[in-house]
Amino acid sequence: MSRTVYYTGTSLDGFIATADHSLDWLVTRDNDADGPLGYNPFIANIGALAMGASTYQWLLDNAPGEPWPYDKPAWVFTHRVFPARGDGADVRFIQDPVEVVHKQMVEAAAGKDVWVVGGGDLAGQFADHGLLDEIVVSIAPVTLGSGAPLLPRKLELKLAELAQNGEFAAARYEVVRA
Repeated sequence: MSRTVYYTGTSLDGFIATADHSLDWLVTRDNDADGPLGYNPFIANIGALAMGASTYQWLLDNAPGEPWPYDKPAWVFTHRVFPARGDGADVRFIQDPVEVVHKQMVEAAAGKDVWVVGGGDLAGQFADHGLLDEIVVSIAPVTLGSGAPLLPRKLELKLAELAQNGEFAAARYEVVRA
């Protein structure tokens, strides 16, 4: 059965990016992609992706000319207009609410999980509709003071797993249903 998982990195004070969308503080840190709660075991069970426009724009800005990094269908929730991709990637730009599109993503995932790549508000929209099952977060040893919040919602969680991966404290939480 597919789960919808928000998998992300955060600063110790709860921000997923600086105010100017920088992730330099995150991507320069030591971690093991094959280690506890690491990226490689996580992505192996992902069948579809959801991301917001800012996350998609960050990918464009930070890997210009590079092929799309995912071999899975991706839904970009946006009101912006982006140019069509020329690399054959399955990227779908949509304006529909998450509760309308979620079923399509689960079907496309074909039994694997749906990854809410970012941002925090998008993950919150999934949570608002009871569609978010887990949050997996790697906490970097840095504070930013401001920026894009991890999850700008009140949400009850249950700690399911805790580990150290390189410089990060990594935690997996289950969303507690009311």
